[in-house]
Amino acid sequence: MLIGFTVPAFAQEGYNIKVKVNGVKDSLCYLANYFGDKQYLKDSCKADASGNFAFKGAEKLAGGIYLIVVPGKKYFELIIDKEQNFSVETVMDDFVANMKIKGSNENTIFYDYLHFIAIKSKEVEPLKIELESAKDNKAKTDEIRSKIIAIDSAVVKYKNEFEQQHPEMLLTKVFRVTDEVKLPEKVLKADGTVDSLFMYQYYKQHFFDHIDLTDDRLLLTPVFHPKLEQYFKKLTLQMPDSINKEADHIISQLKPGSEMFKYVVWWITNSYETSNIMGMDAVFVHMAENYYTKEKAFWIDDTQLFKIQDRAKVLKPILIGAKVKNLTLKDSLGVPKSLYDIKVQYTILYFWDPDCGHCQKVTPKLKDYYDKVKSKGVQVYAVCTEVEMDKWKKYISEKKLDWINVADAEIRNNFRHDFDISSTPQIFLLDENKCIVAKRIEVESLEEILTRKFDEKALK
Repeated sequence: MLIGFTVPAFAQEGYNIKVKVNGVKDSLCYLANYFGDKQYLKDSCKADASGNFAFKGAEKLAGGIYLIVVPGKKYFELIIDKEQNFSVETVMDDFVANMKIKGSNENTIFYDYLHFIAIKSKEVEPLKIELESAKDNKAKTDEIRSKIIAIDSAVVKYKNEFEQQHPEMLLTKVFRVTDEVKLPEKVLKADGTVDSLFMYQYYKQHFFDHIDLTDDRLLLTPVFHPKLEQYFKKLTLQMPDSINKEADHIISQLKPGSEMFKYVVWWITNSYETSNIMGMDAVFVHMAENYYTKEKAFWIDDTQLFKIQDRAKVLKPILIGAKVKNLTLKDSLGVPKSLYDIKVQYTILYFWDPDCGHCQKVTPKLKDYYDKVKSKGVQVYAVCTEVEMDKWKKYISEKKLDWINVADAEIRNNFRHDFDISSTPQIFLLDENKCIVAKRIEVESLEEILTRKFDEKALK
């Protein structure tokens, strides 16, 4: 889907890209660009009856791979970098095979490569079919595989020679992003088995070796974002400490003030702030504290910066492993009850409201589970978030909620801010020291976590 996005211009030279697509007439066409994992609309114009149209602008476009989008959601790609005044002509039925370019050496080379790849792909296709039909004939399959390997080698040779001849071209940088890490020979452990951990660590250590993290142009290609995502989501242990360590390592290789710095910092922050994995808010806090400063976060204004920093301050005291702030609230008889005074192995801190529809479903479930585990050193400290005391007391009595029920009738406590309670119900699981074991979980997840904890204790 194409949506509006403005990419910073790097100069004031302007662009003029003339296009003719045979098979298109009297239709709206678009110039779009890749950015991260999306595509964004940059310009639009209407083709005439002969399929002619042109994109023009006073400011030079940021270097990257762009898309010319025509009716039917069909498109072809162009490299737009140093050369931004050129023309292309092609045919709707096969953009690559019929492409003619004038005034752009970069795109001439690009389409030479695409032609080469198309030819090699056509050579491989029948071989793959032949390989499948000959799978029971080892001699034949070995012969076919050798032919496929030879074609693959020709592609690799083409790319390697291109990289050597054009080291600074965007296409070279794109090729290098897509290159796989060349692993060493298998390393054996003392017992003779393959050291798979070494291979993994080597692969990860050299993952960005050939990727120029200082080149902002890579952001406007379809190849960089998948690598970034693979590194953090597939190769990095999904634990906050591991992610924070890798974030610092990668960001240290970026130019402060660059678009690459901005994108990587934003993507890591946003990915883990919105993660469904419990505890990933620790990554957001780390990023906010270390990179969302006035000196580093050049792309956001003071108001946004304050909101991010303030959000980090709210979340930091309630990260997994943190000792929560003590609560002292009054029970239904007006007697103060302190959270810290509860001397059990596990405390379930439950924020709820008798009028909340979701709470009315969750509270009975929590009560049923509490009845099963209260003899195992589990207590519930249930905080009513509203102040209608009669309604609260009636609900406690009717539902026989025999855990610790407290409320803040005088509205003197700041627990809503301290525990980031913007909706109910909310369940926190605390250990004997009142440190957070889990938070914002359903009763079913609470049961799974405590069952695992009880089993671990039984094995000791």
